Amino acid sequence: MILTVTLNAALDITYRVPRLEPRASHRVREVAERPGGKGLNVARVLGALGHETLVTGFTGGPNGDRLRALLSEVTEEGPVGDAFVAVGGDTRRTVTVVDEASGDATVLNEPGPQIAPAEWERFLDVYGGLLHDATAVALCGSLPPGVPVGAYGALVRAARTAGVPVLLDTEGEPLLRGLAARPDVVKPNSRELAGITGTTEPLRAARLTRRRGAHSVVASLGEDGLLALTPEGVWRVEPPRRLAGNPTGAGDSVVAALLSGLVEGLPWPDRLARAAALSAATVRAEAAGEFDRVLYEELLPGVRIDRQMAAV
Repeated sequence: MILTVTLNAALDITYRVPRLEPRASHRVREVAERPGGKGLNVARVLGALGHETLVTGFTGGPNGDRLRALLSEVTEEGPVGDAFVAVGGDTRRTVTVVDEASGDATVLNEPGPQIAPAEWERFLDVYGGLLHDATAVALCGSLPPGVPVGAYGALVRAARTAGVPVLLDTEGEPLLRGLAARPDVVKPNSRELAGITGTTEPLRAARLTRRRGAHSVVASLGEDGLLALTPEGVWRVEPPRRLAGNPTGAGDSVVAALLSGLVEGLPWPDRLARAAALSAATVRAEAAGEFDRVLYEELLPGVRIDRQMAAV
């Protein structure tokens, strides 16, 4: 079982409009609701890849009830288990407006509910129990108000104590605190790398991030693909072609690919090829947590993998 943690889960609402124009009234053509948050997107992609997945984190209020109801529905992505911890506040919403003329998306993220100290302690107990049956764990996304800034450091340490490989995907101070606990993999994007290292040069930023404690760093570079620094080598990875579409959730598909490859025992080049192809196929999907399977299978054989140097 692969465990994904989404401390700041969300009810995702997507509006589709013919054309998004500032300071204008819009007639929404279509509305969709989905369970949201980075770890939930990861879990749905993992389910579609055939892996048993379980999600945990916090949910509460009417939005939380709706999220869990949607999560319980049988979908083509495959079943996702629910081990959320209930809290007194209301789960946040994220609103995505898709401009059908351009294919671009505008995303509005609410901050999340206030988490009380007792609720955080209850989550730690639940998380510790779930680690016993986990083959890998992903710690994903932002922290809701009230959760300690060093939360991911504590969760990484608990996973390592339990002997469970752990991937961290967050940003800012929570990422820095998490790095100090030595996660097996971190998956920042170029902006997040620059934010914690002060440099916009991806290779240098990834090296600095690895020196801070990460065993391996896999950086999403947008249209330029992926950069991976691991003990086995350094790779640049690109899909066969660039695709226009909605990039929301593409990074989450990278996380799902890396985790699935890890538990399947794939070598790093195969994990990275899967990650690049899944990320590109997600851009063409309707929503985060989904990917175009036909496109993914078409892209996978053509992913370009350039090993830049040996073990680092």
